[in-house]
Amino acid sequence: MKGSIVALGLMIAVGFAKPAEAQTFEAFYQQGITQIQSGNVQGAIESFGRSAQMNPNSFAAQYNLGLALRQSGQVQAAATAFYRAVQLDPGFALTYANLGAALLEGNNLKQAREYLERSIQLDPKLGMGYYNLGLVLNLQGDLKGATNAFQKATELNPNLPEPYYHLGLVHQRSKWSRGAAAALRKATRVKANYADAYYALGTVLYGDGDFAGAIEAFRSATQANPTFANAYYAAGMTFLKQKNYPEAKRVLEFAKTEYERSGNQTGRDRVSKILSQF
Repeated sequence: MKGSIVALGLMIAVGFAKPAEAQTFEAFYQQGITQIQSGNVQGAIESFGRSAQMNPNSFAAQYNLGLALRQSGQVQAAATAFYRAVQLDPGFALTYANLGAALLEGNNLKQAREYLERSIQLDPKLGMGYYNLGLVLNLQGDLKGATNAFQKATELNPNLPEPYYHLGLVHQRSKWSRGAAAALRKATRVKANYADAYYALGTVLYGDGDFAGAIEAFRSATQANPTFANAYYAAGMTFLKQKNYPEAKRVLEFAKTEYERSGNQTGRDRVSKILSQF
């Protein structure tokens, strides 16, 4: 028996309430489950860590420790926990997928690819495996492989926006603007406030000379994220292409404000130089 496994991809908010006294493996383990479900990631790490120390052969303790560590951004420690879980149960596909994802986040692309490919071999319907493999292949410059992986991820998980978004970026990188626009539009249909997808769509449409469409996409990006300086900047530059100088100036002022707010001096100076020409 593996014991109960924390749901994959659970979003955790940092916060810690001191747990009740626990003395046994099972008590620490159940404490970890409760803490991660309530958002106490640090408490979960400590509890799963104690349970894993008390029973080093517990797959569930190692796996859930890895999930909690990854949620907290401790990717190297997470990879270690997932690796131990793999040794305890070499047949559980999600462990390989999470190990590969942690290695990817740690920029260990070669090993990440090996474990992600293994996860897909074990479970050919594991969308998470294909998605993270696509990220690895894209970083390695294998655009065809990345395209196939992201496409498969969208087929297996059609209600997740990220695979469509990254599929669109790979199509854009491959100079297939029509495919890029279609994938990015799908991402925004799945997630209506997907600012990055709207911004990427705007850059595709701008490259195709569809300035009106690009401005609409950039506007949607800033509506979804009102502090999106690059989207304001891109919209301003598109208005300049249309020789709509009043709107260009207005939107570029927003860009300048947001660059200043975020401390992006390079962006602020770039916009200031353009505004000085009005």
